[in-house]
Amino acid sequence: MDFDLIFKIAGIGILISILNTVLHQAGKQEQAQMLTLAGVVIVLLMVVQLLSQLFTAVRTVFRIY
Repeated sequence: MDFDLIFKIAGIGILISILNTVLHQAGKQEQAQMLTLAGVVIVLLMVVQLLSQLFTAVRTVFRIY
C-alpha cells in the first residue's frame, strides 16, 4: 500500500494548521482563512488525481473503453 500520499496530506495539514495559528495570533484572520482554503484545494487536487488513477485502473481491469 502506498502511504506516501497519506503522509503528504498529513504534512500539508500540519503545516497549514501551524501557519493558520500564527496568522490568527498576528490578527490576520482573512489571510488565515485564505491559507486554509488553499490547503483544502491542494489536498482535493491530490485526491482527484488519485481517483483518476483508480478509475483508469478499473477501466483497464474490466476492459471498459
